[in-house]
Amino acid sequence: MKKNLISVIILALLIVNVVLTAIMMFSVTSASQKTAALVDNIASALDLELTAQTGETEVVVPMENIEVYSISESMTIPLMKGEDGEDHYCVVSVSFSIDKEADGYKTYGSDLTAQEKLLMDKINAIFGEYTIEMARGNEEQIKKEILEEVQKMFDSEFIFAVSFSSIIYS
Repeated sequence: MKKNLISVIILALLIVNVVLTAIMMFSVTSASQKTAALVDNIASALDLELTAQTGETEVVVPMENIEVYSISESMTIPLMKGEDGEDHYCVVSVSFSIDKEADGYKTYGSDLTAQEKLLMDKINAIFGEYTIEMARGNEEQIKKEILEEVQKMFDSEFIFAVSFSSIIYS
C-alpha cells in the first residue's frame, strides 16, 4: 500500500512538473519572439538609414581591379561665407577609386594627370557651394556630388568612389 501511495505521489509531481515546464516554455518563447521582432525592427531601421544615406546600391569592385588616383597636391579651397561673414577655407587631399575593368579606364583612367586640373576645378566648384558648417556636416554628400560631376565629365563610371585622405577646415 505504501509503495502504491508513493508511486501516485511521484506521478502527481511528475505531471505538475511537466505542466509547469510547458507553461514556462510558452512564456519564455513568446518573450523571446517579441525580443527577436524588436531586434529585427531595429536592424531594418538601421539598414534603411544606411541605404537612405547612400541613396543607391553600392558598387562592388574586386580589390585586384581597383586603382587609386590621388590628386598630386593638397587643395586649399575657399568656402562660401557663413553666418559669421568671415572667410573660411578647406584644405583637402582627394583620391579617386578607379575600376580598371570599366569601359572608360582604357580611354582616361590609365593616366589622369592630364585631366587633373579639370578634376581640381570640379572639386573647387562643389566645395565652394558650402559654408564651413555645411561642409563639416555633409562630407558624404560632397563626395557624392564630386563623384557625379566627375562621372558626368568623363561620361563614364570607371571612377566609382571619392575619398578624402585628409580634410582640415579653417
